[in-house]
Amino acid sequence: MWGTVGPHVVHLSPLERVRLRRIAVRYAMHGWEVTPGACLARSRFVCGRAGCPTVGCHPALENWELAASTDPARVATWWRSRPHGVLLPTGRAFDVLEMPSYLGRHVLDAISDHPADRARGPVAVTPSGRWMFLVRPGDPLRPELDHCFHVVRHGVGSWIPAPPTRLPEGPVRWALAPEQARWRLPDSYLVQKVMVDALRATGVALTADLLPGQLPLPRRGF
Repeated sequence: MWGTVGPHVVHLSPLERVRLRRIAVRYAMHGWEVTPGACLARSRFVCGRAGCPTVGCHPALENWELAASTDPARVATWWRSRPHGVLLPTGRAFDVLEMPSYLGRHVLDAISDHPADRARGPVAVTPSGRWMFLVRPGDPLRPELDHCFHVVRHGVGSWIPAPPTRLPEGPVRWALAPEQARWRLPDSYLVQKVMVDALRATGVALTADLLPGQLPLPRRGF
């Protein structure tokens, strides 16, 4: 199938393809599993799999959950000839808390002023305005957020497009890069607490305040 879609794949210079490969390998070297994404072709994505009906951003490999890797050599091979998007599976090295832009900027500003450094971590932003906060994996959403459509948690079985993956509207970027956070992931409940406060500050109605003992303490230290 690549023979029929190849000419329509968005043109990237050799330098840009090298950049995608280099950054994908860097994620892998820091212990973040990587899987190649379908290639952008005009306003849709093509993965090369015969009969694939998905036109939005999606993994290029059907068995992406098993194929995802932190092996730099293996990761590098995926970008040798194709301008794949860089996808990061969630629920492994990290979970992701996703929200709209009006809330994301508010939360990032609040985290920057938070006295606990453990609340600060990498934050990616899509060109359509979805903010993605990377946090330590395994903790569910707080009860106040569990039925709130403003916040989505990506855990096991999901993935996110990572910078500098190109979407139809433009590239994904870092609002707070992993290097700025020293590749450390924040405690999920601390970040969620900031989100709860931000939502209430904007007038969003949430569930009642938690009762004592309703929320478990974070399971991990620094």
